[in-house]
Amino acid sequence: MNVRNVRPQLTIPALIQTIMSLFFLSLTFLSLTMVPVMAEEIVPLDSIAAIVNDDVITQIELKHEFRDVVRNLKKKGAKLPPANVLGKQVLDRMILDRIQMDLAKRTGIKVDDTTLSRAMNRIAAQNNMSISEFRERLADQGVDFRRFQDEIKKQIILKRLLQRNVINKVTISNQEVDNFLFNIDKQGGLEQAYHIKHILISVPEGAAPKVIQKAEKKAQKIVKELRAGKDFSSMALSVSDGQNALEGGDLGWRKAGELPSIFSEAVSKMKKGDISNPIRGPSGFHIITIVDAKGGRSHIVTQTHARHILIKPSIIDDNERVIERLRQIRKRIINGEDFATMAKAYSEDTASAAKGGDLGWFKEGTMVPEFEAALKTLQPGEISDVVRTNFGYHIIEVLGRRSHDDANEMLKEKARKILKQRKIAEQKEAFYRRIRDEAYVEIRLDHS
Repeated sequence: MNVRNVRPQLTIPALIQTIMSLFFLSLTFLSLTMVPVMAEEIVPLDSIAAIVNDDVITQIELKHEFRDVVRNLKKKGAKLPPANVLGKQVLDRMILDRIQMDLAKRTGIKVDDTTLSRAMNRIAAQNNMSISEFRERLADQGVDFRRFQDEIKKQIILKRLLQRNVINKVTISNQEVDNFLFNIDKQGGLEQAYHIKHILISVPEGAAPKVIQKAEKKAQKIVKELRAGKDFSSMALSVSDGQNALEGGDLGWRKAGELPSIFSEAVSKMKKGDISNPIRGPSGFHIITIVDAKGGRSHIVTQTHARHILIKPSIIDDNERVIERLRQIRKRIINGEDFATMAKAYSEDTASAAKGGDLGWFKEGTMVPEFEAALKTLQPGEISDVVRTNFGYHIIEVLGRRSHDDANEMLKEKARKILKQRKIAEQKEAFYRRIRDEAYVEIRLDHS
Protein backbone atom coordinates (compact mmCIF):
# COMPACT_ATOMS: atom_id res chain seq x y z
CA MET A 1 0.00 0.00 0.00
CA ASN A 2 1.36 3.38 -0.96
CA VAL A 3 1.42 6.55 1.11
CA ARG A 4 -1.53 8.70 0.07
CA ASN A 5 -2.22 12.39 0.57
CA VAL A 6 0.88 13.18 2.62
CA ARG A 7 0.35 16.67 3.95
CA PRO A 8 3.67 18.39 4.70
CA GLN A 9 2.01 20.87 7.02
CA LEU A 10 1.15 18.10 9.47
CA THR A 11 3.85 17.81 12.09
CA ILE A 12 2.56 14.93 14.20
CA PRO A 13 3.93 12.05 12.03
CA ALA A 14 7.32 13.78 11.85
CA LEU A 15 7.16 14.39 15.58
CA ILE A 16 6.39 10.72 16.20
CA GLN A 17 9.38 9.72 14.08
CA THR A 18 11.63 12.15 15.95
CA ILE A 19 10.44 10.90 19.33
CA MET A 20 10.94 7.29 18.28
CA SER A 21 14.44 8.09 16.99
CA LEU A 22 15.40 9.82 20.24
CA PHE A 23 13.88 6.94 22.20
CA PHE A 24 15.91 4.32 20.37
CA LEU A 25 19.04 6.51 20.66
CA SER A 26 18.53 6.67 24.43
CA LEU A 27 18.13 2.90 24.55
CA THR A 28 21.42 2.51 22.67
CA PHE A 29 23.16 4.83 25.14
CA LEU A 30 21.72 2.95 28.12
CA SER A 31 22.79 -0.38 26.66
CA LEU A 32 26.39 0.88 26.60
CA THR A 33 26.40 2.32 30.13
CA MET A 34 24.27 -0.06 32.20
CA VAL A 35 25.30 -3.46 33.50
CA PRO A 36 24.22 -6.43 31.34
CA VAL A 37 20.81 -7.96 32.03
CA MET A 38 19.51 -11.46 31.47
CA ALA A 39 18.22 -11.96 27.88
CA GLU A 40 14.85 -13.20 29.12
CA GLU A 41 14.34 -9.87 30.98
CA ILE A 42 14.38 -7.84 27.76
CA VAL A 43 10.82 -6.95 26.65
CA PRO A 44 10.39 -6.24 22.91
CA LEU A 45 8.89 -2.86 22.05
CA ASP A 46 5.51 -2.58 20.30
CA SER A 47 6.35 -1.25 16.83
CA ILE A 48 4.11 0.86 14.60
CA ALA A 49 2.08 -0.77 11.83
CA ALA A 50 0.62 2.47 10.44
CA ILE A 51 0.32 6.18 11.17
CA VAL A 52 -3.20 7.54 10.69
CA ASN A 53 -3.50 11.32 11.01
CA ASP A 54 -2.36 12.04 14.59
CA ASP A 55 -2.77 8.43 15.74
CA VAL A 56 -0.88 5.17 15.29
CA ILE A 57 -1.90 1.54 14.86
CA THR A 58 0.56 -0.71 16.65
CA GLN A 59 1.56 -4.17 15.56
CA ILE A 60 0.05 -5.61 18.74
CA GLU A 61 -3.32 -3.99 17.93
CA LEU A 62 -3.09 -5.36 14.38
CA LYS A 63 -2.19 -8.81 15.75
CA HIS A 64 -5.22 -8.83 18.07
CA GLU A 65 -7.57 -7.70 15.30
CA PHE A 66 -6.09 -10.22 12.87
CA ARG A 67 -6.59 -13.00 15.42
CA ASP A 68 -10.26 -12.01 15.92
CA VAL A 69 -10.91 -11.91 12.17
CA VAL A 70 -9.29 -15.32 11.63
CA ARG A 71 -11.36 -16.80 14.47
CA ASN A 72 -14.60 -15.44 12.98
CA LEU A 73 -13.72 -16.62 9.47
CA LYS A 74 -12.92 -20.12 10.74
CA LYS A 75 -16.28 -20.23 12.53
CA LYS A 76 -17.93 -19.54 9.16
CA GLY A 77 -15.85 -22.21 7.46
CA ALA A 78 -14.24 -19.67 5.14
CA LYS A 79 -11.10 -20.56 3.20
CA LEU A 80 -8.39 -18.21 4.47
CA PRO A 81 -6.11 -16.36 2.05
CA PRO A 82 -2.36 -16.07 2.78
CA ALA A 83 -1.66 -14.29 6.07
CA ASN A 84 -0.02 -11.27 4.40
CA VAL A 85 -3.04 -10.78 2.12
CA LEU A 86 -5.56 -11.09 4.94
CA GLY A 87 -3.36 -8.84 7.09
CA LYS A 88 -3.61 -6.10 4.47
CA GLN A 89 -7.42 -6.35 4.47
CA VAL A 90 -7.53 -6.19 8.26
CA LEU A 91 -5.16 -3.22 8.39
CA ASP A 92 -7.15 -1.39 5.69
CA ARG A 93 -10.32 -1.76 7.76
CA MET A 94 -8.53 -0.64 10.93
CA ILE A 95 -7.22 2.43 9.11
CA LEU A 96 -10.70 3.39 7.90
CA ASP A 97 -12.07 2.88 11.41
CA ARG A 98 -9.35 5.13 12.89
CA ILE A 99 -10.06 7.82 10.30
CA GLN A 100 -13.77 7.71 11.16
CA MET A 101 -13.12 7.75 14.90
CA ASP A 102 -10.83 10.74 14.46
CA LEU A 103 -13.52 12.57 12.47
CA ALA A 104 -16.14 11.66 15.10
CA LYS A 105 -13.94 13.04 17.87
CA ARG A 106 -13.29 16.28 15.99
CA THR A 107 -17.01 16.76 15.31
CA GLY A 108 -18.09 16.06 18.90
CA ILE A 109 -19.70 12.62 18.49
CA LYS A 110 -19.57 10.75 21.80
CA VAL A 111 -21.17 7.82 23.60
CA ASP A 112 -21.93 8.27 27.30
CA ASP A 113 -21.68 5.47 29.86
CA THR A 114 -25.47 5.12 30.14
CA THR A 115 -25.89 4.54 26.40
CA LEU A 116 -23.06 2.03 26.36
CA SER A 117 -24.46 0.20 29.40
CA ARG A 118 -27.89 -0.05 27.74
CA ALA A 119 -26.32 -1.40 24.57
CA MET A 120 -24.38 -4.04 26.48
CA ASN A 121 -27.46 -5.09 28.46
CA ARG A 122 -29.47 -5.28 25.23
CA ILE A 123 -26.87 -7.56 23.62
CA ALA A 124 -26.83 -9.77 26.71
CA ALA A 125 -30.66 -9.93 26.73
CA GLN A 126 -30.70 -10.87 23.03
CA ASN A 127 -28.54 -13.84 24.02
CA ASN A 128 -30.91 -14.66 26.93
CA MET A 129 -28.29 -13.79 29.55
CA SER A 130 -27.69 -11.30 32.32
CA ILE A 131 -24.73 -8.99 31.83
CA SER A 132 -22.65 -11.01 34.32
CA GLU A 133 -23.49 -14.27 32.50
CA PHE A 134 -22.62 -12.62 29.18
CA ARG A 135 -19.27 -11.49 30.60
CA GLU A 136 -18.52 -15.08 31.68
CA ARG A 137 -19.52 -16.45 28.27
CA LEU A 138 -17.15 -14.05 26.53
CA ALA A 139 -14.36 -15.09 28.89
CA ASP A 140 -15.03 -18.76 28.12
CA GLN A 141 -14.63 -17.96 24.43
CA GLY A 142 -11.36 -16.11 25.03
CA VAL A 143 -12.86 -12.66 24.40
CA ASP A 144 -11.78 -9.84 26.71
CA PHE A 145 -14.89 -8.07 28.03
CA ARG A 146 -13.27 -4.62 28.00
CA ARG A 147 -12.18 -5.02 24.37
CA PHE A 148 -15.68 -6.20 23.44
CA GLN A 149 -17.18 -3.20 25.23
CA ASP A 150 -14.80 -0.84 23.45
CA GLU A 151 -15.78 -2.40 20.12
CA ILE A 152 -19.50 -1.85 20.83
CA LYS A 153 -18.77 1.76 21.79
CA LYS A 154 -16.85 2.22 18.56
CA GLN A 155 -19.69 0.76 16.49
CA ILE A 156 -22.20 3.14 18.09
CA ILE A 157 -19.93 6.10 17.32
CA LEU A 158 -19.42 4.97 13.71
CA LYS A 159 -23.17 4.56 13.28
CA ARG A 160 -23.78 8.08 14.56
CA LEU A 161 -21.06 9.44 12.29
CA LEU A 162 -22.66 7.77 9.28
CA GLN A 163 -26.10 9.03 10.37
CA ARG A 164 -24.86 12.61 10.49
CA ASN A 165 -22.74 12.62 7.34
CA VAL A 166 -24.69 10.32 5.02
CA ILE A 167 -28.09 9.04 6.14
CA ASN A 168 -29.56 12.37 7.29
CA LYS A 169 -28.59 13.96 3.98
CA VAL A 170 -30.38 11.43 1.76
CA THR A 171 -33.71 12.56 0.30
CA ILE A 172 -35.99 10.81 -2.20
CA SER A 173 -38.32 12.75 -4.50
CA ASN A 174 -41.73 11.55 -5.69
CA GLN A 175 -40.38 11.58 -9.25
CA GLU A 176 -37.59 9.19 -8.27
CA VAL A 177 -40.18 6.84 -6.76
CA ASP A 178 -42.32 6.94 -9.91
CA ASN A 179 -39.31 6.33 -12.18
CA PHE A 180 -38.15 3.45 -10.00
CA LEU A 181 -41.55 1.71 -10.09
CA PHE A 182 -41.72 2.20 -13.86
CA ASN A 183 -38.38 0.43 -14.38
CA ILE A 184 -38.50 -2.24 -11.68
CA ASP A 185 -40.52 -4.74 -13.73
CA LYS A 186 -37.50 -5.20 -16.00
CA GLN A 187 -35.73 -6.86 -13.06
CA GLY A 188 -38.53 -9.30 -12.28
CA GLY A 189 -40.66 -7.13 -10.00
CA LEU A 190 -40.20 -5.48 -6.64
CA GLU A 191 -40.29 -8.77 -4.71
CA GLN A 192 -37.63 -10.55 -6.80
CA ALA A 193 -34.63 -11.17 -4.53
CA TYR A 194 -31.01 -12.12 -5.13
CA HIS A 195 -28.20 -13.43 -2.92
CA ILE A 196 -25.19 -11.47 -4.14
CA LYS A 197 -21.44 -11.61 -3.61
CA HIS A 198 -19.24 -8.71 -4.64
CA ILE A 199 -15.63 -7.75 -5.33
CA LEU A 200 -14.47 -4.14 -5.69
CA ILE A 201 -11.22 -3.05 -7.31
CA SER A 202 -11.12 0.55 -6.15
CA VAL A 203 -9.99 3.54 -8.20
CA PRO A 204 -9.05 6.80 -6.42
CA GLU A 205 -11.21 9.81 -7.17
CA GLY A 206 -9.75 11.80 -10.09
CA ALA A 207 -7.36 8.97 -10.98
CA ALA A 208 -5.20 9.23 -14.10
CA PRO A 209 -6.21 7.12 -17.16
CA LYS A 210 -3.25 4.76 -16.60
CA VAL A 211 -4.41 4.03 -13.05
CA ILE A 212 -7.94 3.34 -14.28
CA GLN A 213 -6.67 1.05 -17.04
CA LYS A 214 -4.51 -0.87 -14.55
CA ALA A 215 -7.50 -1.40 -12.23
CA GLU A 216 -9.69 -2.52 -15.14
CA LYS A 217 -7.07 -5.06 -16.28
CA LYS A 218 -6.85 -6.39 -12.73
CA ALA A 219 -10.65 -6.75 -12.60
CA GLN A 220 -10.71 -8.53 -15.96
CA LYS A 221 -8.02 -10.95 -14.77
CA ILE A 222 -10.06 -11.70 -11.62
CA VAL A 223 -13.19 -12.37 -13.72
CA LYS A 224 -11.23 -14.77 -15.88
CA GLU A 225 -9.93 -16.67 -12.83
CA LEU A 226 -13.39 -16.81 -11.25
CA ARG A 227 -14.94 -18.17 -14.44
CA ALA A 228 -12.15 -20.75 -14.53
CA GLY A 229 -13.32 -22.07 -11.16
CA LYS A 230 -11.64 -20.03 -8.41
CA ASP A 231 -13.72 -19.60 -5.25
CA PHE A 232 -15.45 -16.21 -5.16
CA SER A 233 -15.32 -15.77 -1.36
CA SER A 234 -11.62 -16.60 -1.18
CA MET A 235 -10.90 -14.21 -4.03
CA ALA A 236 -12.89 -11.45 -2.32
CA LEU A 237 -10.94 -12.01 0.90
CA SER A 238 -7.69 -11.70 -1.03
CA VAL A 239 -8.26 -8.82 -3.45
CA SER A 240 -11.49 -6.92 -2.79
CA ASP A 241 -11.38 -3.30 -1.60
CA GLY A 242 -15.08 -3.44 -0.66
CA GLN A 243 -16.43 -3.06 2.86
CA ASN A 244 -17.59 -6.71 2.81
CA ALA A 245 -14.22 -8.14 1.83
CA LEU A 246 -13.69 -9.84 5.19
CA GLU A 247 -17.10 -11.50 4.79
CA GLY A 248 -15.98 -12.99 1.49
CA GLY A 249 -17.75 -10.19 -0.39
CA ASP A 250 -21.15 -11.49 0.77
CA LEU A 251 -23.87 -8.82 0.49
CA GLY A 252 -26.58 -11.25 1.60
CA TRP A 253 -30.10 -11.31 0.17
CA ARG A 254 -31.19 -8.12 -1.56
CA LYS A 255 -34.47 -7.29 -3.24
CA ALA A 256 -33.99 -6.37 -6.89
CA GLY A 257 -34.73 -2.75 -6.14
CA GLU A 258 -32.33 -2.68 -3.20
CA LEU A 259 -29.33 -3.46 -5.38
CA PRO A 260 -27.01 -0.54 -6.18
CA SER A 261 -28.23 1.05 -9.40
CA ILE A 262 -24.99 0.19 -11.22
CA PHE A 263 -25.70 -3.53 -10.62
CA SER A 264 -29.30 -3.50 -11.87
CA GLU A 265 -28.70 -3.96 -15.60
CA ALA A 266 -26.09 -6.69 -15.08
CA VAL A 267 -28.26 -8.64 -12.63
CA SER A 268 -31.27 -8.57 -14.95
CA LYS A 269 -29.20 -10.51 -17.54
CA MET A 270 -27.55 -12.96 -15.11
CA LYS A 271 -28.60 -16.34 -13.72
CA LYS A 272 -27.50 -18.25 -10.64
CA GLY A 273 -23.73 -18.87 -10.60
CA ASP A 274 -22.89 -16.32 -13.30
CA ILE A 275 -19.90 -13.99 -12.88
CA SER A 276 -20.41 -10.48 -14.21
CA ASN A 277 -18.00 -8.55 -16.36
CA PRO A 278 -16.27 -5.69 -14.52
CA ILE A 279 -18.87 -2.99 -13.83
CA ARG A 280 -17.50 0.57 -13.76
CA GLY A 281 -18.78 2.69 -10.90
CA PRO A 282 -17.75 5.82 -8.99
CA SER A 283 -15.66 3.74 -6.56
CA GLY A 284 -13.92 1.60 -9.17
CA PHE A 285 -14.65 -1.72 -10.89
CA HIS A 286 -17.20 -4.14 -9.41
CA ILE A 287 -17.55 -7.87 -10.00
CA ILE A 288 -20.68 -9.65 -8.80
CA THR A 289 -22.07 -13.17 -8.75
CA ILE A 290 -25.58 -14.43 -8.06
CA VAL A 291 -25.42 -17.11 -5.38
CA ASP A 292 -29.19 -17.68 -5.47
CA ALA A 293 -32.44 -16.02 -6.51
CA LYS A 294 -36.08 -16.27 -5.49
CA GLY A 295 -39.41 -14.71 -6.44
CA GLY A 296 -41.65 -12.62 -4.24
CA ARG A 297 -44.89 -13.45 -2.43
CA SER A 298 -48.22 -11.69 -2.31
CA HIS A 299 -48.83 -9.32 0.59
CA ILE A 300 -52.27 -8.69 2.09
CA VAL A 301 -52.74 -5.72 4.39
CA THR A 302 -55.30 -5.67 7.21
CA GLN A 303 -56.47 -2.17 7.99
CA THR A 304 -58.25 -0.78 11.04
CA HIS A 305 -60.50 2.26 11.16
CA ALA A 306 -60.40 3.89 14.58
CA ARG A 307 -60.88 7.16 16.45
CA HIS A 308 -59.59 8.34 19.78
CA ILE A 309 -59.59 11.06 22.40
CA LEU A 310 -56.20 12.12 23.79
CA ILE A 311 -55.53 14.07 27.00
CA LYS A 312 -52.00 14.88 28.17
CA PRO A 313 -50.94 15.23 31.80
CA SER A 314 -49.88 18.72 32.89
CA ILE A 315 -48.93 20.64 36.01
CA ILE A 316 -52.62 21.25 36.68
CA ASP A 317 -53.85 17.76 35.68
CA ASP A 318 -51.62 14.96 36.92
CA ASN A 319 -51.85 11.37 35.67
CA GLU A 320 -54.61 10.35 38.07
CA ARG A 321 -56.82 13.31 37.23
CA VAL A 322 -56.34 12.74 33.47
CA ILE A 323 -57.27 9.06 33.82
CA GLU A 324 -60.38 9.95 35.81
CA ARG A 325 -61.44 12.60 33.24
CA LEU A 326 -61.11 10.09 30.39
CA ARG A 327 -63.07 7.46 32.28
CA GLN A 328 -65.88 9.96 32.84
CA ILE A 329 -65.84 10.86 29.11
CA ARG A 330 -65.93 7.15 28.20
CA LYS A 331 -68.88 6.61 30.55
CA ARG A 332 -70.80 9.48 28.93
CA ILE A 333 -70.16 8.05 25.44
CA ILE A 334 -71.32 4.58 26.48
CA ASN A 335 -74.45 6.21 27.95
CA GLY A 336 -75.28 7.71 24.56
CA GLU A 337 -73.28 10.91 24.00
CA ASP A 338 -71.59 11.31 20.62
CA PHE A 339 -67.92 10.26 20.45
CA ALA A 340 -67.10 12.78 17.72
CA THR A 341 -68.61 15.64 19.69
CA MET A 342 -66.67 14.67 22.80
CA ALA A 343 -63.44 14.37 20.79
CA LYS A 344 -63.86 17.88 19.36
CA ALA A 345 -64.49 19.22 22.87
CA TYR A 346 -61.80 17.40 24.84
CA SER A 347 -59.14 15.74 22.66
CA GLU A 348 -55.68 17.35 22.64
CA ASP A 349 -54.73 15.67 19.37
CA THR A 350 -55.66 18.74 17.35
CA ALA A 351 -55.26 17.04 13.95
CA SER A 352 -57.78 14.29 14.65
CA ALA A 353 -59.98 16.29 17.07
CA ALA A 354 -61.17 18.47 14.22
CA LYS A 355 -62.43 15.28 12.54
CA GLY A 356 -64.16 13.96 15.65
CA GLY A 357 -61.08 11.95 16.69
CA ASP A 358 -61.09 10.02 13.41
CA LEU A 359 -57.69 8.51 12.52
CA GLY A 360 -58.90 7.01 9.25
CA TRP A 361 -57.87 3.61 7.93
CA PHE A 362 -54.36 2.47 8.84
CA LYS A 363 -52.41 -0.76 8.71
CA GLU A 364 -50.66 -2.63 11.50
CA GLY A 365 -47.35 -1.05 12.50
CA THR A 366 -48.54 2.50 11.92
CA MET A 367 -49.30 3.35 15.56
CA VAL A 368 -47.12 3.08 18.68
CA PRO A 369 -47.03 -0.42 20.27
CA GLU A 370 -49.26 0.39 23.30
CA PHE A 371 -51.93 1.86 21.03
CA GLU A 372 -51.88 -1.15 18.70
CA ALA A 373 -51.95 -3.60 21.60
CA ALA A 374 -55.18 -1.98 22.78
CA LEU A 375 -56.64 -2.10 19.26
CA LYS A 376 -56.14 -5.87 19.08
CA THR A 377 -58.39 -6.37 22.11
CA LEU A 378 -61.30 -4.41 20.59
CA GLN A 379 -64.06 -5.47 18.22
CA PRO A 380 -65.72 -2.87 15.96
CA GLY A 381 -67.97 -0.64 18.07
CA GLU A 382 -66.08 -1.26 21.32
CA ILE A 383 -64.36 1.51 23.29
CA SER A 384 -61.16 0.82 25.19
CA ASP A 385 -60.41 1.62 28.78
CA VAL A 386 -57.78 4.33 29.29
CA VAL A 387 -54.58 3.53 27.34
CA ARG A 388 -51.24 5.12 28.14
CA THR A 389 -48.65 5.89 25.43
CA ASN A 390 -45.73 8.29 25.22
CA PHE A 391 -48.18 10.87 23.81
CA GLY A 392 -50.44 10.82 26.86
CA TYR A 393 -53.68 8.97 27.75
CA HIS A 394 -56.29 7.80 25.21
CA ILE A 395 -59.63 6.16 24.89
CA ILE A 396 -60.03 4.39 21.55
CA GLU A 397 -62.97 3.17 19.52
CA VAL A 398 -62.58 0.68 16.66
CA LEU A 399 -64.99 1.55 13.86
CA GLY A 400 -64.12 -1.28 11.48
CA ARG A 401 -61.55 -3.66 9.99
CA ARG A 402 -60.92 -4.76 6.42
CA SER A 403 -58.52 -6.58 4.15
CA HIS A 404 -57.47 -3.92 1.73
CA ASP A 405 -55.45 -4.01 -1.45
CA ASP A 406 -53.24 -0.95 -1.06
CA ALA A 407 -50.70 -2.27 -3.54
CA ASN A 408 -50.03 1.14 -5.05
CA GLU A 409 -49.39 2.83 -1.70
CA MET A 410 -47.44 -0.17 -0.44
CA LEU A 411 -45.24 -0.23 -3.55
CA LYS A 412 -44.53 3.47 -3.25
CA GLU A 413 -43.63 3.12 0.41
CA LYS A 414 -41.36 0.17 -0.34
CA ALA A 415 -39.84 1.94 -3.30
CA ARG A 416 -39.03 5.00 -1.21
CA LYS A 417 -37.33 2.83 1.46
CA ILE A 418 -35.41 0.87 -1.17
CA LEU A 419 -34.25 4.01 -2.96
CA LYS A 420 -33.12 5.50 0.32
CA GLN A 421 -31.12 2.39 1.21
CA ARG A 422 -29.61 2.35 -2.27
CA LYS A 423 -28.58 6.00 -2.04
CA ILE A 424 -27.19 5.45 1.44
CA ALA A 425 -25.07 2.51 0.21
CA GLU A 426 -23.73 4.52 -2.73
CA GLN A 427 -23.05 7.69 -0.75
CA LYS A 428 -21.54 5.68 2.11
CA GLU A 429 -18.89 4.30 -0.25
CA ALA A 430 -18.22 7.80 -1.55
CA PHE A 431 -17.96 9.12 2.03
CA TYR A 432 -15.48 6.41 3.01
CA ARG A 433 -13.39 7.04 -0.09
CA ARG A 434 -13.36 10.81 0.48
CA ILE A 435 -12.29 10.69 4.12
CA ARG A 436 -9.69 8.02 3.28
CA ASP A 437 -8.24 10.19 0.49
CA GLU A 438 -8.18 13.26 2.74
CA ALA A 439 -6.42 11.50 5.61
CA TYR A 440 -2.69 11.23 6.25
CA VAL A 441 -1.84 7.53 6.15
CA GLU A 442 1.62 6.02 6.30
CA ILE A 443 1.93 2.23 6.20
CA ARG A 444 4.94 0.86 8.07
CA LEU A 445 4.37 -2.79 7.09
CA ASP A 446 5.51 -4.50 3.92
CA HIS A 447 2.65 -6.60 2.48
CA SER A 448 4.42 -7.51 -0.70
